[in-house]
Amino acid sequence: MECTSGDKKKTNLDNVSNYILYKTMDKNTSSKIKMYLTAKDIWDKLIQLCELNEQTKENKFSMSIQKFDSIKMKVEESMSDFDERVTSIIIEMSALGKEYGNREITSKIVKALPRE
Repeated sequence: MECTSGDKKKTNLDNVSNYILYKTMDKNTSSKIKMYLTAKDIWDKLIQLCELNEQTKENKFSMSIQKFDSIKMKVEESMSDFDERVTSIIIEMSALGKEYGNREITSKIVKALPRE
């Protein structure tokens, strides 16, 4: 069977897409999609694997609120590291639909700091 120039171009683009997809995922995820041949099939499977069902979303939401409520600055932790941890949790909660106002965040941070 003869391949046209357009077929070769599509195959090349698919191979490049596959390469990019595989390079950007961890070993656990790549093992779940290794049987798929086209970038479209890989992408569809990734969407299926990464979509949050309601129970998973609720669990992640509860865990992130719990993390925020129980956060404390560690003794050996720098202020910038602590700020990164707090920001990460706030972004996580925001992505799941929970927004805190500046007053609530500031209050939580002040309470989480060590006395000294």
